[in-house]
Amino acid sequence: MSSLNRRTFIKSTGLFLGYSMLPFSSLYANSKQKRLGVCLVGLGYYSRDLLAPALQLTKHCYLAGIVTGTPSKIPIWQQRYKIPDANVYNYDNMDQIANNPNIDVIYIVLPTGLHAKYAIKAANTGKHVWCEKPMARTEAECQSIINACNKNKVKLSIGYRMQHEPNTQKIMQWADSKPLGNIKTIKAEAGYYDSRTDHWKSDKELGGGALYDMGVYPINAIRYASGKEPISVIKASHETERPKIYDEVDETTSFTLEFASGTIAHGRTSLGESMNELQITCDRGWYGLSPFQSYGGIRGRASDGSLFNQRINNQQATQMDNDALSIIRNQPMRVPGEEGLKDIRIVEAIYKAAKTGKSVKL
Repeated sequence: MSSLNRRTFIKSTGLFLGYSMLPFSSLYANSKQKRLGVCLVGLGYYSRDLLAPALQLTKHCYLAGIVTGTPSKIPIWQQRYKIPDANVYNYDNMDQIANNPNIDVIYIVLPTGLHAKYAIKAANTGKHVWCEKPMARTEAECQSIINACNKNKVKLSIGYRMQHEPNTQKIMQWADSKPLGNIKTIKAEAGYYDSRTDHWKSDKELGGGALYDMGVYPINAIRYASGKEPISVIKASHETERPKIYDEVDETTSFTLEFASGTIAHGRTSLGESMNELQITCDRGWYGLSPFQSYGGIRGRASDGSLFNQRINNQQATQMDNDALSIIRNQPMRVPGEEGLKDIRIVEAIYKAAKTGKSVKL
């Protein structure tokens, strides 16, 4: 056998042996794997400017359909994304999605106060459910969504995009490995100045208020940065600089959480102040991210010189591809409904602590 043929033989047989160690189905998974069709429910800013464009970048799912209560939006979306008439629904007939084989996932992108109603409606179609955060207004509503998905044997994921982001994942890993010792304090702040004077975020029934809108960012960050669940809300307070706008809900909320380990976490959220920081102090140093919840540019550092500077092209596309793969592979969702419920349980306790002026056990 010539040296050239010998090398070719060794290379080809080695390749075959390598493939033979994989499950047979995996050899053809990429070529035969179906992309999941996603139907967006609610065509406001987040769907229009972020989710729909991100679905043009995804590998494992695509924009298949829409649900809207505004007929004038339909031709715009159909022209832009080539959505057929058969995949266009309104809030009254979305139950008919059950009969559409081209839609696999229904993504609820509505005001918080409407999440439970339409997430349950989505689950009852037999399609998998993705629901934006915050999951719902109350713990009971969150549980009702979970129950509906379990009853219909469909998967449920909550849209916590940060948990799919690599620098955030490193923060979560450090909560477990503790490279700088035990965590002593956590500070998490998220907010922006909302100049709108007439918007659902100032409507209590629709789930408005800083704590619902932005508060789940610091609450969720405190939980994943500690790797633990808080045992009580020590104190909480609301502030409102624009009472004519925020007469029903909080414009700014501050809170302090306590953990069984002794860790103390301070959170602050606002629709009237810009803030975007996660800071963790430990026995032997500190680390954190700033910004920690923007749509891009997440970065941070640690006192030991470590950098948190990994980059991804699009957070929403990464989130939806990860969730699609979990469905395709029949694996647990990275951020299941129980995760959203835990945050809302804390939200309710913070409101109670602010109202009573007393600590509230969780």
